[in-house]
Amino acid sequence: MSGSTPSPSATQVAQLAAMAELYPDEVGYRVVDGGHLTFAEWEAQANRLARGLVAAGVGHGDRVAIGLNGVNALRWVTAYAATHKVGAAAVPIDPRLAPPEVAHMLAHARAVAIVADEERVDSALSSVAQGRDHLAALSLVVDASITGAEGASDARRGYRDRRAGPRCMRWDEMLADDGSAFQVAVDDDDLSEILFTSGTTGHPKGVAVRHGNASSVPNSTPSWSGGLWLHASPLATFAGITFIYTPMKLGLTSAYQSPFDAGRWLGFVESERPMAVFLVPAMVQLLLGHPRFDRADLSSIQICSVGSAPLAPAAIDRLQERMPDALVSNNYGMTEAGSVYCLMPKGEAVRRPGSVGKPLPPAEVRCVDGDGQAVPPGTYGEVRLRIPGRQREYFDDPAATAEAWVDGWLRTGDIGRLDEDGYLYIGGRAKDVIIRGGSNIYAVDVEHVILSHPGVADVAVVGIPHEVLGEDVAAVVALRTGQEVEGEELRQHCLVSLAGYKVPRRWEFVAELPRNPAGKVLKNEVRARFVGDGAHR
Repeated sequence: MSGSTPSPSATQVAQLAAMAELYPDEVGYRVVDGGHLTFAEWEAQANRLARGLVAAGVGHGDRVAIGLNGVNALRWVTAYAATHKVGAAAVPIDPRLAPPEVAHMLAHARAVAIVADEERVDSALSSVAQGRDHLAALSLVVDASITGAEGASDARRGYRDRRAGPRCMRWDEMLADDGSAFQVAVDDDDLSEILFTSGTTGHPKGVAVRHGNASSVPNSTPSWSGGLWLHASPLATFAGITFIYTPMKLGLTSAYQSPFDAGRWLGFVESERPMAVFLVPAMVQLLLGHPRFDRADLSSIQICSVGSAPLAPAAIDRLQERMPDALVSNNYGMTEAGSVYCLMPKGEAVRRPGSVGKPLPPAEVRCVDGDGQAVPPGTYGEVRLRIPGRQREYFDDPAATAEAWVDGWLRTGDIGRLDEDGYLYIGGRAKDVIIRGGSNIYAVDVEHVILSHPGVADVAVVGIPHEVLGEDVAAVVALRTGQEVEGEELRQHCLVSLAGYKVPRRWEFVAELPRNPAGKVLKNEVRARFVGDGAHR
């Protein structure tokens, strides 16, 4: 299983091996206010762990779950690379999930091992000890805790000698002595990972990502710039995964902040001067509301990419004002689409407010009506995406796959429109289209207007049942610190830009909106606030 350096075209992790040879002493992955790994250290540690996994019985085609806290990011990315070196598929697990949710993912993926810390180790061992047959595949638990690891592992040693249940080993016990090149042969059709969708409306589905469609950025021999690409997306998300291998392909170091903190983010940008940053809309709103934002030195940023959800045009404008030389864009992509990605050329975000850009070739996008027929430019329809020959699917769920992909086109569930030049505008999820008295209202349009009020930090607009109209419009609002705004003031603000039937008639104010790890608002929870008499009219 050991051998020569893997072909750069075989796997994304082959890029790591190449970087360790080309730039061994350069920092490949850095944690803000934490440690870092040089490419040589990262490669060697991953090779050592890969050999340990093989010795423990993990092999080609197996699934290895990774459930580590953000503070443990360096072991996270090491485990991720080691899993690929074994020829196995990674199953990222959000550490904030409840034990039943984790058990569901482990069972669905039929994971044979989990690299975890803290309570996730206890949860996995407890689930198997309780005789849960759906976790029968789980045979190895790697305790990768970085705080209190010794005591925690000692308390779990009793599990090792049991004939039934998984073997539990510490991280340092899993590392082989040999850190030289290691790679089990894989091809484009082999699983790279199973990424569970964000689950804003129900149980998340596992998206099967294969080495052949894992990334739109090919492996390369980059010139080393020494620049930083700063991000703060949880590593278990599509965005977090992307920033493990992609920056190095461009000659950059990945810099990860966990958890996101607006003040620390601004301080890091000023002191370390990253070349590129990635944010989600919730982070943008926190930055815009921070007292240092208007005076911070953001001049190093050449690329400011915002993803995971639509961002209000007013917020894009403010970012562009503070980063006049940067490419600032609200990009569009999704786990199921993989490398189908829309990008906004420099300067177009201001000229085309609300657009998320154009698809990068060979990706294609179209908007269709209920019969699947393309609608004219400027007309809203369901957004469909594809890259011919690179379709993804749901893991072990052919029925869901057949429903989501039609003739190679992914049915995104998003409502959008294309302008005459092919730029895409997202109106929100199909289920977020509110039909009030027969008139369609796109929640994102209303949210953008509410967010333009200076006292508003965050908002979610939803449809709620109405006996006469079918649905009515409601809004849950988070105000900026120190602001006092009432529903009537926001209603009057909306009437300046929106037709009366689009303006929310019910308002509720909260400290913060419920969001999933990817930063998307959990609108089911928002709607639940209006059940009963708790809403403000």
